Amino acid sequence: MDSKGSKGHREELFIRTMSEDPEELFIRTVGEDHEAICWGCGLRLLRPSNAPIFKCGWCGAITNQNPRKCGSRCSLWRRLRDRCFLCVLLVFMLFVICGGVWAVFPIVFSINYLCGIFHSIISIILSVTTISSFILAAFQCAGMPPSIQWGIYPVVRKGDLENYTFCHHCSKPKSPRTHHCSSCGMCILDMDHHCPFIGNCVGAANHRHFILFLISAVISTIYVSIMTAYAGLHIWPPLTLAYTVGRLNGFNMDLGFRVMMDVFVALLRSALLLSARGLVLVYLFVSCVSVEIGLSVLLWQQLSYIYQGKTYLSHLGSQENGDVGKKDCQNLFRFFGCPYSKSRYLPIFWRSRKRHKR
Repeated sequence: MDSKGSKGHREELFIRTMSEDPEELFIRTVGEDHEAICWGCGLRLLRPSNAPIFKCGWCGAITNQNPRKCGSRCSLWRRLRDRCFLCVLLVFMLFVICGGVWAVFPIVFSINYLCGIFHSIISIILSVTTISSFILAAFQCAGMPPSIQWGIYPVVRKGDLENYTFCHHCSKPKSPRTHHCSSCGMCILDMDHHCPFIGNCVGAANHRHFILFLISAVISTIYVSIMTAYAGLHIWPPLTLAYTVGRLNGFNMDLGFRVMMDVFVALLRSALLLSARGLVLVYLFVSCVSVEIGLSVLLWQQLSYIYQGKTYLSHLGSQENGDVGKKDCQNLFRFFGCPYSKSRYLPIFWRSRKRHKR
């Protein structure tokens, strides 16, 4: 196929077809709206009319002539929101650590000195693990896409940019596993999602640290809620109930409701007599249980995607395309960097299990 410019900004394409008459020649006139330049290799392409998205037959790059763009004001607002969430989360973690030391440690050491030492060791391990994994997930680059040569035909070989798209924000190629984050203002490799609480994207470079942070945070909140409940029971004022067990003759719904209301009112009255240490214990227990529930749901969701060999964004794309990933425990071992096969770690009856099918 050869193309030449002519008057009226049109081109005449001479195509020799395989018909009965080998000398038969068709002449077709093609306008400029059918012609485009491939950003990947620089070759001139013929595309159907009114087709905003097309693919190059040489390098495999996909061109989108109608990209979506996000304004700078939206990006600045998201960055400010991320900084606020990041500061709130840091303050909350420091308050849980410092408040737990101030409120729980004296009570535990007064009960048993050895239990106090054991509690101190566990608290230090959980605090260091949670904060270090949080710092790595929040302040480490989420993952830069690999650099590749593009734009010139002699340099780009056939199929080098297969299913690559062009990021108009970063002005560089974007691989199929890469997504542009409007909040971070950059392309992220294997992007899972943008988490405002860490002020960073979750991608190929920090996804493992993010999962470790969730695991450590869930264990820490469970431990804090148990220890605050244990310490609170030792300093909680005695309850004065109007209905005692000895005065209850029989049981019905009305009487049971009155007993529950009496216990609730007694708890509120005794809470007014709590000291500052007791109020801190109550706040730590309620807040840690709430955070523990939310983080447990998020951790289960993340591990289920990893078990399927997907990220959150790829899961959304597979739902639209009807693609079902291969579910396998090996995906979990591979994600956490285990160099050996799962058969060396799992029991014998797990080794004979077939791969999950759907």
